Formats: sequence, C-alpha cells, structure tokens
Amino acid sequence: MSAYEAHFRVWRGDRDGGGLHDFRVEVNEGEVVLDIVHRLQATQAPDLAVRWNCKAGKCGSCSAEVNGRPRLLCMTRMSVYDRDETITITPLRAFPVVRDLVTDVSFNYAKAREVPSFVPPEGLGPGEYRMWQEDVGRSQEFRKCIECFLCQDTCHVVRDFEENKEAFAGPRFLMRVAELDMHPLDGAAEAGLDRKRAAQEEHGLGYCNITKCCTEVCPEQIKITDNALIPLKERAVDRKYDPLVWLGNKIRRRGQ
Repeated sequence: MSAYEAHFRVWRGDRDGGGLHDFRVEVNEGEVVLDIVHRLQATQAPDLAVRWNCKAGKCGSCSAEVNGRPRLLCMTRMSVYDRDETITITPLRAFPVVRDLVTDVSFNYAKAREVPSFVPPEGLGPGEYRMWQEDVGRSQEFRKCIECFLCQDTCHVVRDFEENKEAFAGPRFLMRVAELDMHPLDGAAEAGLDRKRAAQEEHGLGYCNITKCCTEVCPEQIKITDNALIPLKERAVDRKYDPLVWLGNKIRRRGQ
C-alpha cells in the first residue's frame, strides 16, 4: 500500500471548552492511529496533548474515541478505514477533559479503592494455597484487564448520567467484585464481608442492564458481561430473593 494523505479531525481544548480541528496527515502502510497522532505532533501541532506509554496494547494509556467508538489508539489500524474517510479523534467522553485527548480518569482509581481486596484464608500461609485449574482459569480471565477504562467510558450508566457516578462503580470494578466473589480461597465471608450485598448496595450492580457494550470494546476480549456481571447478578438475586436462601439466613441468624 502506497502512502496517502488522510483527513483527520482532532479535538483540541481543555476543561473550559474546545472544538474539532482539521488536519491533512500522511499515512503509511501498517500504521496505527497513534502513529498518525505522533506525526501530527511532529509536523503540525507540537502542543497536542495525548497520553501514551507502551504502544503495544498493554498499558491502557492511549484510550480515546475514534469516530465515536472507544479504542486504544495504538491498536487501531489505519487499514480499517477507507482512504477518503474522515477520521475523528476525541477524548473519552465519560471523564473530564484535562487538555486535548487527555482526560482525568481519577474516578476509576477512587472506585478501585472502594472494593475490598482479597481476604487470605485463615490458617494458610503464602505458598500453601491450593486451587483447581478450572478455578484458576475462570479468575485469570479478569486479570487480563489493562485498566484502559474503555468499558467504563462506553457504559451508558457512567457515560450519559453524571449523577450515577457516586453510586455506580462501573463494569471494570463490578468485574473485580465478581472475580473475588467467585474465588474459592477468598475468606471475605468468614471475615464478615458480604461481597454480593456490597455489589448490590454499595457498587450499584442493579444499575447495569447487561447491554454488553463493555464487552464489545474490551481490547483484551474479556467477556465482562457474560462471565462476570451476569453471574454476579444471579448470585446477588439468589441471596436476596430465593425463598430457601432467605429461610436459611433467617434460621442462621436465630441460632447466633
């Protein structure tokens, strides 16, 4: 493929406002959108702000929106777009703009701190844990997360309703709760921590209506909805509404 010139529209501005600016930029074979952003910085807009680090799809830094879809700039190939197509790059819509393509994603780190960590089982020291490989594999899928926050950005509960952010952790951190809740060695229950209740009452699990938009944009292809959110919802519903579970909890409380 020979080099060609593409039409780009890039959002420029800061927290006080901004708009889309038009550029014509050279594109070469095998390049990704981040390559074009770097060429734009080198030739036409040296003060363009963009966050990036590894350029290998493993750090999650270069998250932005390309033609309205949340993507990693370093993993979005120019070959997926037609030569005469206008390519629009904008910052993540769900989070406040710092400058140009850089957004303030501190909301996500605040939500991460609200999820209690793994509780080691009593009586077992480091190196003494034993798990079935099936359980390891089930939990390992969620550990592939690179914290790009594309799922958080595309989730309409966060994206379209700013007032929901206080009560809703978002798919990335509900997935973390689900991972810990299904972990066979997590001793949270014995320590008095009910992860299913916390998911429902503290992290806003009920806000999620399983549209699977988070799964669709995940660059690690984690099945967030099917393997984490839906099973967590089922366990939370069983705990709260299943008559046998309700009766068992009643009997257990009376015996205490």
